[in-house]
Amino acid sequence: MREVMAEFERPVLLFSGGKDSIVMLRLAEKAFAPARIPFPVMHVDTGHNFPEVLEYRDRRVASLGLNLVVASVQEAIDAGQVRELPDGTRNRIQTPVLLAAVEKYRFDALFGGARRDEEKARAKERMFSFRDEFGQWDPKNQRPELWSLYNGRHHPGESIRVFPLSNWTELDVWHYIAKENIPLPSIYYAHDREVVERNGMFYAVNEFIRLRDGETSEVRRVRYRTVGDASQTAAVLSEADTVEKVIDEVAATRITERGATRGDDKVSEAAMEDRKREGYF
Repeated sequence: MREVMAEFERPVLLFSGGKDSIVMLRLAEKAFAPARIPFPVMHVDTGHNFPEVLEYRDRRVASLGLNLVVASVQEAIDAGQVRELPDGTRNRIQTPVLLAAVEKYRFDALFGGARRDEEKARAKERMFSFRDEFGQWDPKNQRPELWSLYNGRHHPGESIRVFPLSNWTELDVWHYIAKENIPLPSIYYAHDREVVERNGMFYAVNEFIRLRDGETSEVRRVRYRTVGDASQTAAVLSEADTVEKVIDEVAATRITERGATRGDDKVSEAAMEDRKREGYF
């Protein structure tokens, strides 16, 4: 993070209120202490958020005195800049909204919390991931990073995505949360919630997910391993209501959190890579 501040003019940290971005924010605090974090944070807001996560986001940003940039998908839809998909999901249309915000604020380095164990397309990334003037990523043309030397060279209009957690695992993240005693949104821990089962996944019944003909809901003890859109992110059955219990649970699982809970990654084998090529983080 300090190296990015030394090489780039306008960095920004992508902050959604999810656990990885929360850990990133703590790392930024420690990297620049006792000074304040010297860059803003940005949330690409689809409008399909869990309220607990939005409340946490706003409270955390306020406590650190940070500048929060919200790139709103809903505002882009209202302005006719993007068109909502027939199925009502918004992950695909996050990308043009993100790229528009990068151009508007002239961000040249974007910190993201992606990890290589999340999804196989993530494993193709480098720590410094070059994006061209159109925000696109070419997985076959990436810069080497021998001996942890990073190449941040770019021309105006181009940018670099920076992934400090690239070599971390989900278990590493939870161990760090425990070590630093970092508070998280409550949905990361086991709680009772009304859910409906679809394709072996448990989705919360809310304003974005309604019961279909023939479906019934039930209250189950669940928690969220990852936080995305409430319209596409499923919970897992769990009794883990403390950090220690979550660590034990994650250590025993053999399915990544995205594979277990993200409906948007089940569109195709290359769903994530396709989005990343277009400019997704």
